[in-house]
Amino acid sequence: MIPRTLTPELKDYTKQYPIITVTGPRQSGKTTLVRSVFPNHAYVTLEDLDTRREAIEDPRGFLQRYSKGAIFDEAQNVPDLFSYLQTEVDERPEPGRFILTGSQQFEMMERVTQSLAGRTAIARLLPLSLQELLVSKETIALNDCLYSGFYPAIHNRELNPSKALAFYISTYLERDVRSVLGVTDLSRFDIFLRLCAGRAGQLLNTSSLGSEVGVSHNTIRSWLSVLEASFIIKLLPPWHAKLKKRLVKSPKLYFYDVGLAAYLIGIQNADQLQAHPLRGALFENMMVAEAFKQQYNHGHSQPLCFFRDSQGNEVDLLIETGSGLNAYEIKSAQTIGSDFFKGLNYLQKLKVPIAETNLIYGGDETRTQSGHKVQSWRTVDFS
Repeated sequence: MIPRTLTPELKDYTKQYPIITVTGPRQSGKTTLVRSVFPNHAYVTLEDLDTRREAIEDPRGFLQRYSKGAIFDEAQNVPDLFSYLQTEVDERPEPGRFILTGSQQFEMMERVTQSLAGRTAIARLLPLSLQELLVSKETIALNDCLYSGFYPAIHNRELNPSKALAFYISTYLERDVRSVLGVTDLSRFDIFLRLCAGRAGQLLNTSSLGSEVGVSHNTIRSWLSVLEASFIIKLLPPWHAKLKKRLVKSPKLYFYDVGLAAYLIGIQNADQLQAHPLRGALFENMMVAEAFKQQYNHGHSQPLCFFRDSQGNEVDLLIETGSGLNAYEIKSAQTIGSDFFKGLNYLQKLKVPIAETNLIYGGDETRTQSGHKVQSWRTVDFS
């Protein structure tokens, strides 16, 4: 098992809250992590039909069996259980008693906010971060990262990424879509997924997507919401500020796992990426996803966004901090050109509070250049 950065946060939560809720995409390692961090808790999977039926038909008796504490995996499968958990921990508010995991954020978080507000800590576990992966694979090449992605099983079990990701889509993603949306025409949804992957790092245009897929823009919005709730995609909002500049209002679309995006655009091996026209977009996707992973792994909640005005001036990522904006431009090239700093220089000329400016690139050195911090993709730090 590759060590997970979220581990200390989970241990801290067990000293303060009776329930710890861990959400994230399927196959991100939630079950492996919580069973490792909480070895003395009974493990109960609510994916199992018999166990689920017992929890639904007799929730009080079910919880009594696990009164000393337990891990309830995929807890969203028994929605009413959350109300009974509320009563249980109100009567015995012992810290670290119950651990809940779930892969359906809409269903999970709706129940958490209704029944467990103030009683649970919430942690999000995404696929492996670069920091976590490079601990075990220091020599991995950039194109291999873009191709294989960061789902733990691919690296722990040395699976073929293309086959593993194909199985992931057919066994998990399509099943979740069917259960939440009732999609019957999976061929259209498959086209939609592949079009989304081809637009990674671009401004979202639901009307254009709808036209190409052959569905309404409202259907596209509904599908996007489910993908976001399942931690497949992330819509990065634009930065809004009172400037004498017209800023774009549409979000940008990214995949939480770059390997899934690469698979969906037809990449079958790492070598195909070297001259691929979307390599730069995939690299940007990987680094934006890394920013979210680092935020979640350390329990941070600084807003992430991007800057772009109507003239096309753009900075790929902004992180709001107490001391101002941390700005990041992202380029996949190993050789740095002076034009790489164009967006950062433009942003500095505006009357906005900037804490630091960074260029993330596909090389290995970290240094200062042209007044900006240059960070290697291998050692990038978004904290």
